[in-house]
Amino acid sequence: MATFTHERTLAGKGVRLVAGVDEAGRGPLAGPVVAASVILPADCQYFLFQDSKKLTEKKREQLFATLTAMGIPIGVGVASPEEIDGINILQASLLAMKRAVLALPAMPDFLLVDGTFAVPLHVNQQTLVKGESKSASIAAASIVAKVTRDRIMLDYHASYPQFNFKKHKGYPTREHRELLVEFGPCAIHRRTFSGVRELLDR
Repeated sequence: MATFTHERTLAGKGVRLVAGVDEAGRGPLAGPVVAASVILPADCQYFLFQDSKKLTEKKREQLFATLTAMGIPIGVGVASPEEIDGINILQASLLAMKRAVLALPAMPDFLLVDGTFAVPLHVNQQTLVKGESKSASIAAASIVAKVTRDRIMLDYHASYPQFNFKKHKGYPTREHRELLVEFGPCAIHRRTFSGVRELLDR
């Protein structure tokens, strides 16, 4: 299926602003979850935008720059490790998505959302499982969310170099787990996550 079918179908029904929404960072043991919302214009080269997980870091950065240069509406939302621990990762992901939509310069008329859970906003929307491969707008949002989160983790690496966040970005790699055992959790680790909570108050 062409990855702009959903957007074109909605446009044919008179829906003007369609935003794709996705998040990055549900699985890591450290750092925030970051969401993005993107409104692609009808005349864009939508086929450029693919699931961020299938792209190299270099390609994601190039496409992020392309999206920024296009001057299109982009919104980003972040939920902190403290919020993740306070309300759980699913609710924090939905909160980040809500913030991303609200960060757009104009409220969209319709949301295409990756996954199975709707964004907690009174906006017409459709959830799409594996939406990054079905909607270019969601794919573009996945790229923005992933690049933004990676950059945040690079900044954290400067504060906590012992964890090598620049390499694994907080994901539960073998190296990260070993460093956690060696140094114990730092301020940005998710204290309710398995692999972290067991190491608290040792």
